[in-house]
Amino acid sequence: MVSINDVARLAGVSPTTVSHTLSGKRKVSEHLRTRVYDSMRELNFVPRRAAQNLALGRTSVIALVVPDIAIEYFAELAKSIEGAAVEEGYNLMLATTGFDAEREARYLEMVASRAVDGIIFASGAALGPRTRDALTRGLPLVLVDEEIEGIELPTIVSDNETGGRLAAEHLSGLGHRSVLEIQGGHAPVTSVLRNQGFRRIWGESRVVISDSGDYTAESGRAAVLRHLDAFTSGACTAIFAHNDLMALGAVDGLRAHGLRVPEDVSVLGFDDVSPARFSFPSLTTIRQDVQRLGGLAAASLLDALAEDHPIPAERTLVPVELVVRDSTAEARS
Repeated sequence: MVSINDVARLAGVSPTTVSHTLSGKRKVSEHLRTRVYDSMRELNFVPRRAAQNLALGRTSVIALVVPDIAIEYFAELAKSIEGAAVEEGYNLMLATTGFDAEREARYLEMVASRAVDGIIFASGAALGPRTRDALTRGLPLVLVDEEIEGIELPTIVSDNETGGRLAAEHLSGLGHRSVLEIQGGHAPVTSVLRNQGFRRIWGESRVVISDSGDYTAESGRAAVLRHLDAFTSGACTAIFAHNDLMALGAVDGLRAHGLRVPEDVSVLGFDDVSPARFSFPSLTTIRQDVQRLGGLAAASLLDALAEDHPIPAERTLVPVELVVRDSTAEARS
């Protein structure tokens, strides 16, 4: 059986150079790479990926940890990251936490045990001590979609504060004076920033009714029902939900009680998942560039793994934009 040593002898290089050529772990000159690959072809040598990974202490697997793949936003994020991983010769393991802090911590600890080479982490649960400990071990890890206060880690997130500002500018420009704001549960940083951007524009002269949900349509519907009197009386004429599913649930709750969208109540979401485009009425929303978020997160992790260097603890903001559709209109007089 032909071995790496045989290839090295024929190419006139060291076995280490052959390993580096195959793994990409270290840079090899184009001249030497050509000699190695020519020798491999001459000897009909096919590298065994498993043996190669074992020698390097690698698995060629990265993990993506998300709260719930049933939420289409995270499904789209997973698709973009998987595409980038496969292109670089990695497999993607998908882990869902159900917004549970203990499950988050278990998945993070997989890197320390070398079950995977690195993790892209979209936090969904309130940060517990076990998760915080795992995040501070200097592991190959990138945060995406959600940032964690008080921990310096490479982070790829949307410009959530600007998204909140755009939502407030749109609704106030339509003459709305009172809004139900449906935030994310346990106050994740993304939701806090959306709220801050919104309140900065909305100001104290207008009314904000605060509520929260768990990013599902059911929780958006429930939030509307808790404040139904404000909508039926006309005291509240708009809703800003911190994701599209809660916004769509709110639309359903309003219509179930005879309220029209947008004639009686305007509804605005955040994300721009496909149901937002095809719902009736189509949903005005703040669009996140999920393809760019996933692509940047994958590139950050995979580049660091290829070069075997730490990932810079930088915060990268991805721009958002307002997409106006049929669920918002001028406030009724």
